[in-house]
Amino acid sequence: MIYLTIVSILILITVLTRLFFVKREIKRASRQLKALNNGVTSKKIDLHYYDKDMEELTNEINKQIDSTKKAHAEKRSSENELKKAISYISHDIRTPMTSILGYIQFLESDEITPELKREYTGIIKDSAKRLKVLLEDYFELSIIEQVDYPLKLETVKLNVLTPEVLLGFYEEFNQKNLEPDITSPNGDLSITADPSAVKRVIENLIVNAIRHSTGSVSIQLKQEDHFAYLIISNSVNHLSEQDLNHLFDRFYKADRTRAGEGTGLGLPIAKSLMNKMDGSLTAELKENHIIMTCKWKNQP
Repeated sequence: MIYLTIVSILILITVLTRLFFVKREIKRASRQLKALNNGVTSKKIDLHYYDKDMEELTNEINKQIDSTKKAHAEKRSSENELKKAISYISHDIRTPMTSILGYIQFLESDEITPELKREYTGIIKDSAKRLKVLLEDYFELSIIEQVDYPLKLETVKLNVLTPEVLLGFYEEFNQKNLEPDITSPNGDLSITADPSAVKRVIENLIVNAIRHSTGSVSIQLKQEDHFAYLIISNSVNHLSEQDLNHLFDRFYKADRTRAGEGTGLGLPIAKSLMNKMDGSLTAELKENHIIMTCKWKNQP
């Protein structure tokens, strides 16, 4: 009987001791959470008394803390990106608008000659077209980046669609004295994708290649390891690895001397469309050539 009493007392002491330490640890964790919520510290919860259940609870709380920090970081990043976007849009809109308003004032003069009137009218038209392209590109990008952006997936033959798109740029290639080097497989190169989205990607990459090429443009289609590739490369000058890291950022223009050309949205639009189609678009700088690679899963 005495033995049972002693054992019972020992068990009770053990339970009470454990309860005391667990309760103390809960209070300590509560103080840490309060300090974290009040912004006093950013430190995660730690334990001095290791209990299995308390450890599991602490791990889950710390996971939630990590998720909250990540969400806050993403929110700050989104806010900063939005501010930059608004700043870039404001700047790009202001430039053609200032030109339009300025030349309208010139046209209001009674002393203007017919020749100058035609010249100023042409400048106003060009500025208005640039403004239209900017607004259309930004609207398109904002639509593409929506979660529920609609895609009509069907079989697309890259070896058929790519030459069709290239034909539409015949004059642009001629004006730049460029003759694209085209390589394509003998058979069909088919993927499952949205035809209009694929066409838009190809168009944007070709426009980028023509605009920035310093002498050569090459287009290659190939199949490798169950993947289909479209590779468009062109020679470039003064392009750094730092530029390469930002090519797909909104409004980024690596060549500041051509700030009036394009909107800086062509490559981000192409990148977003590729992501929507579960493909990828990457850029590589190799021996003064910028290489844009589109990759899709090849259709069996």
